[in-house]
Amino acid sequence: MIRIISFKICPFVQRVTAMLEAKQIRYQIDYISLRDKPGWFLKLSPTGQVPVLVTEGGTALFESDAIVEYIDEVSAPLQPDLTPEQRALNRAWSYQASKHYLVQCSTMQSGDKTLYDERAAKLAKSFEKAEAQLGEGPFFAGATLGNVDMAWLPLLHRSAIVADHSGHDMLDAYPRVKEWRKALLATGIPQKSISEDFSERFLDFYLSDRTWLGRGANLDETPSDTVTPVRGGCCG
Repeated sequence: MIRIISFKICPFVQRVTAMLEAKQIRYQIDYISLRDKPGWFLKLSPTGQVPVLVTEGGTALFESDAIVEYIDEVSAPLQPDLTPEQRALNRAWSYQASKHYLVQCSTMQSGDKTLYDERAAKLAKSFEKAEAQLGEGPFFAGATLGNVDMAWLPLLHRSAIVADHSGHDMLDAYPRVKEWRKALLATGIPQKSISEDFSERFLDFYLSDRTWLGRGANLDETPSDTVTPVRGGCCG
């Protein structure tokens, strides 16, 4: 059975587990602490980062882009009969999501509204691109769930949790993206691709009293320079 080495609130890991769930591929998952990485993990991962996928043959694969491509090569595609051009475009749109994972992590850790707005402006660029590209939906490519959906799922899932618990929705300016998020949540894949205590750990880290979002996204709050990001909460 495929084995995944994971950190519980890492979006790069969720992209991989979401793909496995979408394809209904069985896998075992082991969680580690990024602050105290075990020696056996460091021997498996040249970068010391998650995710790592250990194949049934015992080969340890690293980097989420490479892992997702491997999963695609050894299983039936979510979108069959795509042309090489369409597959290349899917990879490009997937990259538009994954390169913003850490941007979203940083944004959610912002200690005050001024810092949040500064970081959110960078994150908004990804949502603006998606808003302009999306068609009638419900998914990125229309009626069929695909690899691009799995790449964007961590960003959209996290935005939903933030909106539910803080009252601030980072997708308010993007109605098509919000509908896309709703469709992805309705598949049940986001919920299946995370640990049982994901929400608790996510809220403790990103919506605690040290963050602007955690304090209820108070628009009248005076900016503070006393709250600093905690390292190790995302990936790496």
